[in-house]
Amino acid sequence: MTIAILGFGSQGESAYHYWNTPENDITICDSREDLQVPEGAKTKLGPDYLKGLAAFDLIVRGAPSIHPREITEANPEAPDILDKVTTATNEFFRVCPSQNIVGVTGTKGKGTTSTLITRMLDAAEHRVHLGGNIGIPPLDMLSNNIQPEDWVILELANFQLIDLHYSPHIAVVLMVEPEHQDWHEDLEEYIAAKQQMFINQEENDIAIYNANNENSVSIADASMGKQIPFMEAPGAYVKDNKIVIDDQVICDVDEIKLLGKHNWQNACAAVTAVWQITQNVEAIRETLKTFGGLPFRIELRTEKNGIKYYNDSFATAPGAAIAALESIPEPKVMIVGGHDRGLDLTELAHAFLRHKNDVRKVVLIGASAERVADTFKKNGFDNFVMNDSKDMNEIVRAATDLAEPGDAVVLSPSFASFDMFKNFEDRGNKFNEAIESL
Repeated sequence: MTIAILGFGSQGESAYHYWNTPENDITICDSREDLQVPEGAKTKLGPDYLKGLAAFDLIVRGAPSIHPREITEANPEAPDILDKVTTATNEFFRVCPSQNIVGVTGTKGKGTTSTLITRMLDAAEHRVHLGGNIGIPPLDMLSNNIQPEDWVILELANFQLIDLHYSPHIAVVLMVEPEHQDWHEDLEEYIAAKQQMFINQEENDIAIYNANNENSVSIADASMGKQIPFMEAPGAYVKDNKIVIDDQVICDVDEIKLLGKHNWQNACAAVTAVWQITQNVEAIRETLKTFGGLPFRIELRTEKNGIKYYNDSFATAPGAAIAALESIPEPKVMIVGGHDRGLDLTELAHAFLRHKNDVRKVVLIGASAERVADTFKKNGFDNFVMNDSKDMNEIVRAATDLAEPGDAVVLSPSFASFDMFKNFEDRGNKFNEAIESL
């Protein structure tokens, strides 16, 4: 079979190794002309890498960032070209030895919730595997000797979901707000992509959704399975500052190690999902009390000269930065800005205005800085400075100079990183290096 692998990032490379068998003839297709590939691999590199795909028997969308629309537009002579397209995620669902799959999606909190579910099940002595958009590419998980009774937790972003043809047994959708509007045609397509995780569920499957978020409700409504809300009964919810499910108190919210009220939602989502598998209260409680979060998510890195440094590089949308603003108790110098995808900044401006007494200063960086400044000023918030440096060391030093002992310097950009950095991990690592060098 002739196979085209589109994009050779981590998932594309994983797909190459999976399909690279004697009976297959693989061509790696990528826009990068200087791409390093395995010795002997066939390639089609450069700006025309998506053209002529109809000649292949199978097309693997190896880079999730390649929109299916790009494939059809590059191959107008083959209107049914998408019939040949699959993804690593689709293939994983097709061949996974276990049907005990939990999928987690949403705008923010996917990684945190997926990890909570994994750790809760592990503490309850289930054999569990975590991957997808977080950590291990789906096809690489197959090397972990997944057994039929094991549980598989997949974090799934809109990029993986837009052409998903399968649904997990338990599907969880967190809060959904406008995001990736530079990739999707509109908000409706973004929501429709999330619905793909639910649309193939059957009556014995379970759809878990955020009762307080209209988009989450509508996404889960695509399911034919049992629909269970969280943040209200019968799922987990907060009552009298305690997380409760089925009249069972799990823990006091003050015991949750994760910082911020927004993480109460992630905790309730995880508890609701795990409750469908096991009612081991002690395992669930212990996880909530000990799991402090993933890197680059409101992560307290260090304290120097009485100033705390928080790394929230994963905050690539205004809602995530608002969560950091509301979660960190100290007076804050916030570093905000990056690649501008045109998202509405009004709520971000309103949030800074509400918390103006908690904000020492906002340092605006990156390509978005001018638009953020204009939006802030139009909404009555002017406690910011512009910083046109592209060097994170200089940015961190400037923010530190604005802080006082007892304050926090917080990298919570609200924007993607691509104007100045490779990705949010690169941006976060550069921030960590900068604060270590102070």
